[in-house]
Amino acid sequence: MSRTVFCQFLDKEADGLDFQLYPGEIGKRIFDNISKEAWAEWQKKQTMLINEKKMNMMNPDDRAFLENAMVGFLFEGKEPEIEGYVPVNK
Repeated sequence: MSRTVFCQFLDKEADGLDFQLYPGEIGKRIFDNISKEAWAEWQKKQTMLINEKKMNMMNPDDRAFLENAMVGFLFEGKEPEIEGYVPVNK
């Protein structure tokens, strides 16, 4: 039986993540409050951000930028700025 969470991103009950995918307190917050569907949406945005901004995940500044964008997207409703991308209205 899959676990369900009240997803803060989707604002509804949905299938929760199977395990904590991100370390630390932010990872625990994501595990407890974000669904698989919302995490998949973030992964798409993350890939676009990394590619568009030519980010290097070995660079602490790039990782910090991406973490801030992730928290903003998942918990604060902030759409990351990706050149040429127009988000679909929910």
